[in-house]
Amino acid sequence: MLKQDNEPQLVDTTDLNDADWVEINKIKQAYAQRGQRGFVKALDALYKMDRFRWLRVVLAYYPRAVREAMRDNMAASGVTAEDLQEMFGNMKSCPTKH
Repeated sequence: MLKQDNEPQLVDTTDLNDADWVEINKIKQAYAQRGQRGFVKALDALYKMDRFRWLRVVLAYYPRAVREAMRDNMAASGVTAEDLQEMFGNMKSCPTKH
């Protein structure tokens, strides 16, 4: 068993569902067996399998870094927070089809 001093810690588990927890347990096991290399490899495998689940899991580990990266990428594309608020406001006012 490897020393676990720098094991990545879950920070915000608010939006995780049961399937996300299954993947987190796999990632924790990979870290326990192979350290940081196993952690990264398990995250890469999850990314290839399900990018939305990967994003929820990475957000649980690194919420601030992910949000900052998203903000930076949006800014580089010319999208502002106000643009997003307007988009989501417009989406809420659209009738849904059933």
